[in-house]
Amino acid sequence: MSATRRYGWFVAVVGVALIVYVSLNTLRTDSVGSQGLEAGTKVPPFAAPLALGSIEGDVNVARKANQGSAGKRPACTVRGAQILNSCQLAERGPFVLAFLATRGAQCTRELDRLARVGARHPKVQVAAVAIRGDRDDLRALVRRHRWRFPVAWDRDGILANLLGVAVCPQLTYALSGGVVQGTSVGELDDAGLDRRFVALEREGRGMRQP
Repeated sequence: MSATRRYGWFVAVVGVALIVYVSLNTLRTDSVGSQGLEAGTKVPPFAAPLALGSIEGDVNVARKANQGSAGKRPACTVRGAQILNSCQLAERGPFVLAFLATRGAQCTRELDRLARVGARHPKVQVAAVAIRGDRDDLRALVRRHRWRFPVAWDRDGILANLLGVAVCPQLTYALSGGVVQGTSVGELDDAGLDRRFVALEREGRGMRQP
C-alpha cells in the first residue's frame, strides 16, 4: 500500500471514529449542549426575527437592559408582528418549539408532520427556529411547504448553545409559563408527535386545576 493510500485510510478511520464519539457523547450527556434543556427548567427568554419578516439582526437573548451583544433591551420586551418571542409563547400557553436547518431533509419532514399534528391540537402553539443558514433559502422553504406556524431565523446560531440544540430535528415541549416538559431528538412519526401534544394538554389541564 502506498503512503498516500495509507494516509487516506487513516483519515477515513479517524473521521468515522470522531462521528461515533460525537454521537455517543450526544446520547450520554444530559446537560444543555447535547440533548436540549432539562425537564423542569424554563425556556430562556429570546426574541428572534421571523424568516418572512423584514427585521434584520441577531436574536436578542438579553435578560436585562444593556447586555452588550446579547441585546440592548430585555428579550421579553422585544415583541411585534415580525418577532418570535419565547416569553410571549410562555404567557399564551403550552408550546412546541422546533429547531431546523434549511438543508436538512429530516428537519423538513418533521416540520411537515408538526404542521399536520399541530392542526389537531389548537390549544398547543407551534413555532420553529432555523439555526444559521441562508435567510432567502429559509423563506423559500417556508413558502414551499406552506407552514403557517411562525418560523424565526437565528442568524448567528446563539440559540443552538443557549437551548442545547445538537441535531436536527430537535423539538422542545414546554408547558404554560415556559416550563420544559421534555425534548425529542431526531424524527418522530405522527403518532409519536400526537402523544407529545396530548401530554402537554393533559399536564396543562392538571396545572390549571385548584
